[in-house]
Amino acid sequence: MAKKEVRPFGMRDKMGYLFGDFGNDFTFILSSSFLLKFYTDIMGVNAAVVGLVMMIARFVDAFTDVAMGRICDRSKVGKNGKFRPWIRRMAGPVAIASFLIYQSSLANMNMTFKVVYLFITYILWGSVFYTSINIPYGSMASAISAEPDDRQSLSSFRTMGGMFAGMIISIGVPLVAYDTLQNGDVVLNGPRFTLIAGVFSILAVGCYLLCYTLTTERVTPVVDESKFKNNSVGVMLKNALTNRSLISIIAASVVMLLSQLTQQSMSGYVFPYYYRSATAQSISTLAMAGGMIIAAIVAKPVARKIGKAELSVISNLFAAAVGFILFFLRPANVWIFVGLQCLCWFGLGVFSMICWALITDVIDDAELRNGIREDGSVYALYSFARKLGQALSAGLTGALLSMIGYTQETAFTESVTEGIYNISTIVPAAGFLILALILWFWYPLHKSKVDENVRKLKELHEVK
Repeated sequence: MAKKEVRPFGMRDKMGYLFGDFGNDFTFILSSSFLLKFYTDIMGVNAAVVGLVMMIARFVDAFTDVAMGRICDRSKVGKNGKFRPWIRRMAGPVAIASFLIYQSSLANMNMTFKVVYLFITYILWGSVFYTSINIPYGSMASAISAEPDDRQSLSSFRTMGGMFAGMIISIGVPLVAYDTLQNGDVVLNGPRFTLIAGVFSILAVGCYLLCYTLTTERVTPVVDESKFKNNSVGVMLKNALTNRSLISIIAASVVMLLSQLTQQSMSGYVFPYYYRSATAQSISTLAMAGGMIIAAIVAKPVARKIGKAELSVISNLFAAAVGFILFFLRPANVWIFVGLQCLCWFGLGVFSMICWALITDVIDDAELRNGIREDGSVYALYSFARKLGQALSAGLTGALLSMIGYTQETAFTESVTEGIYNISTIVPAAGFLILALILWFWYPLHKSKVDENVRKLKELHEVK
């Protein structure tokens, strides 16, 4: 149900929502891209152990994500909205917790201490504070506007915010945090990386406050306590498990993050070790950004014409094809590798611009199925799936690196560098292919169904 008269949806909301994911990804992308490398190369922890710690933490998320979703759904609407206050409230804690993870001064502590420290700080950041800001932020999209086109714009701007944060991290960190030794080896500088993590935490707080200031919640679902009393967590989970659109988009999210973050984290290995060029890693991020910007221009008009799910299938098939070409071609020239990887990122970028709008379609579908609006709970399950994908990526990457015999001492041997290249190309390519198959054969909310749901909800809300 619409609120009292407020300013129309516009660029201010889009920029505010962009800054929200800008803030998120100053800590999320830092973790997904460099946490594994920091703890293997600086702290001396085995890659498989780091991956295992991150996977264990996801079991905690199974409780904290759902709990935060329920808190959001049952929250009363205040003068600043239902979801926005959480962004201002939790901006500081999530930034501080992220910074605490990367303390190179503890590298000489015993191994048990370092593993326990990683587990505690990672839980505080990801399972407690990041959850308490990310669930309200993601749920807020459907409260900013009820119009599908507006939500698609928010999805695109959110992705662009994450892309800009990713550019800063992926370009800036390799240029600043690495040292080149006399023998040509490129290694991470621990104290410098700790300082970088602190700067990113400060930037994250600023972005969150801009998100809070610039956005406006316009759509307020009525919180019917009688329905929530009859809709316990158990009933909510039962509804979720029988909701094909939700389960399939969760599966798609896990596969997407598994593919995207494996490709992203392996950049920290394939460029310095296989190609021996940290500079190329930074340039590749600029090329990636170019592909993503083109994707942002293309996504909305094409999605409006053929459907979000349909376009997602095409874009992921394209990304998979480029990934397989990279695996078999194995270019000796790093710039050919960068160019082809840019094409792969374009395919992924189109889907990235759309994916957040897909979850609002799922929330609408769940409301029609269950008779209750649960933005927070549905988004919480989706968020849990994304973090599960992140952890599985770290676990898979860590296990595969251990399998090929990667250590600091063996990083530049031929067998290990060949293994690094294989992981960097074939794993993401296979994931993009599986993702396309999920979205075409399993995910049911294709264009005709989405248009029908939008029409039904408008009629339902007009009656109310």
